[in-house]
Amino acid sequence: MANFSLRAKSLLALALACLLVLVLASAIGWASLQGIRQHFAQAYADNLTQLNRQRLLAPVLQDLALSQRLANSEITRRWLRHENDPALRELFFLEAESDRRILRDHAYFLTLAGSGNYYFNSDAEPLSQQPRYQLDPKREADQWFYRLLDADLDYSFNINTDRQLGITRVWINTLIRDTDGTPLGLTGASIDLSRFLGRLAENATPGVTPMLVQSDGAILAHPDASRLAYNTAANEAERTLFSMLPPAEYDSLRQALAAARAAPDSVQPAAFTLDGIPQVATLAYLPDLDWFVITALDLRVAHVVQPAWLWTAVGGLLLLLATLMAAFGYGVERLVLRPIRRLQSSAHAIAAGQYSVKLPPPSNDEIGDLSRSFGEMADQVRQHTAELEERVRSRTRELEAANQAMATAQKKIGDSIDYASMIQRATLPTRQLTRSLGRNHFVLWRPRDVVGGDFYIFQADNDNYLLGIIDCAGHGVPGALMTMLAKAAVDLAIQECGANDPAAVLSRTDTAMRAMLRDSHLPRGLATNADAGLVYIDRQRGKLRYAGARISLYASDGRSVAEHRGGKRTLGDRRRGDYDNLELPLDSGTTYYLTTDGILDQAGGEHGYGLGNQRFLELLRRLASLPLAEQADALNAELAAYQGNRPQRDDITLLSFRFDAFTDPHRERQ
Repeated sequence: MANFSLRAKSLLALALACLLVLVLASAIGWASLQGIRQHFAQAYADNLTQLNRQRLLAPVLQDLALSQRLANSEITRRWLRHENDPALRELFFLEAESDRRILRDHAYFLTLAGSGNYYFNSDAEPLSQQPRYQLDPKREADQWFYRLLDADLDYSFNINTDRQLGITRVWINTLIRDTDGTPLGLTGASIDLSRFLGRLAENATPGVTPMLVQSDGAILAHPDASRLAYNTAANEAERTLFSMLPPAEYDSLRQALAAARAAPDSVQPAAFTLDGIPQVATLAYLPDLDWFVITALDLRVAHVVQPAWLWTAVGGLLLLLATLMAAFGYGVERLVLRPIRRLQSSAHAIAAGQYSVKLPPPSNDEIGDLSRSFGEMADQVRQHTAELEERVRSRTRELEAANQAMATAQKKIGDSIDYASMIQRATLPTRQLTRSLGRNHFVLWRPRDVVGGDFYIFQADNDNYLLGIIDCAGHGVPGALMTMLAKAAVDLAIQECGANDPAAVLSRTDTAMRAMLRDSHLPRGLATNADAGLVYIDRQRGKLRYAGARISLYASDGRSVAEHRGGKRTLGDRRRGDYDNLELPLDSGTTYYLTTDGILDQAGGEHGYGLGNQRFLELLRRLASLPLAEQADALNAELAAYQGNRPQRDDITLLSFRFDAFTDPHRERQ
């Protein structure tokens, strides 16, 4: 190589560099191609699974909504109370007929709990206002109706599969309740899903296998009709998804089904070997039907990049490489070698003192003479300067892009938190309180951040009510997440213990929260406790029953304020607390208050001290005689004046109510 010219050396170096880059690029490109194929295959399977899931759920949810509308209609309730009233009967069947035309199979049924009469109308026979037959509680075939009444569920689904005819029908059963919650009967509709299952299999594309399976793996829909678990003469063990997998993957399939069941609102990725072929798969669970929607994709068939395109790209790359080498050789000769030879001749002439000499013919020692010339130093300085300027411009562009990305991410986070705030507000029983108590209550709910750790509860118990507030540890997003856990625990406690025993509800809530957090690996310093105060209004007895966990009940008649303290330990504390009911007379003209410590701890005033219990008691005494709407405005104004320019320390929640124990609650709302 020592005898090679500079041009030959340049071309050889370029060829070696291009070959190295080509090998590395090919390896990276192939790996990227496989990753792209895997990514898009998984995304396609996810989207197809979600689409098939919605195709199945749409008709079921539509008919469920129509059935619930008919069940919740006041016309339906009135007729079920007076089945033999001809005017109410005519009015009901007019309304039911309008809903029947919208139902997918144009058919509905209605069964009365009192008489056992079964009504049914469809397109297959003329409209009838008379019962088709009467259910007998002693007849085994009619036990489904009485079991559903005893279950006391708002709605349920019954899936009936005729394996001989290959028909799958979903029955929707909606419970009709009287205003006091007494079951009056059942109504609903049925949907023949057979054509949807057939369409699911018919729309399959090559390499894509959509399936619908039951929880035991029985196949309800598949492009290959011989795999359907409808033929009872065939071996049913060969008509399940497990029959398509090797035994070593049975546990993986069960785990994937369990994961999909645990997260029914999302899809679960998986990888299977179906009939000996590796597949990319996704699963989605339909909890109402207890079915699984599965999409399997064969990567050998689903080509993201066609082979013809790949060979075209390789040929184009080779052509580009040849063109680049030719252009580089010409450029080296024209732009580098000739100037260097001229510069070399000039340098020799100047070294010899011949400043006006013409350029001689080129010599063969360009690199040695060029290394000693000042021109090289100037070129290098100019080159380094240009490189530095390009680096500055490149870094500037990168910083601008990073700043833009940060701004976009911050906006997305803000939008997400705003959306979470909307959801949290929607979970508060504001409408229920307004509908039941009207002007006899007000609520101050001011989270410190967009979302907070405080919430309030309300539940009607016939003409009685359960009210309360919960203050979860923390605020912002962590506090909001704790409210979800605490609300679930309170709902469970009310359901199990009843609304009329606040102390029992607190104790059961404490137990439920501990059970929920028992297996969670949380940091030792993370607080998961909650303050609570619950009040049960017993209007018939004219009594108020209160129990609290670090939250007091305040009562004021406008002249004095009484504070009734709750238990000393919070819910979820390290040591369990004891919670007792305190029963008080429900005095008309007395205003009751429940508040979290966000108001008491709010800094303000001249020295920045917390508002404190004494100032709060004096504030309640002064405002208790005002109408509740004016009290709310006055409390807001007083708190804002005390707070001044200081920030809000904690979430603030105050629930106030005033009750006349001998007044009809419906008349109070008017």
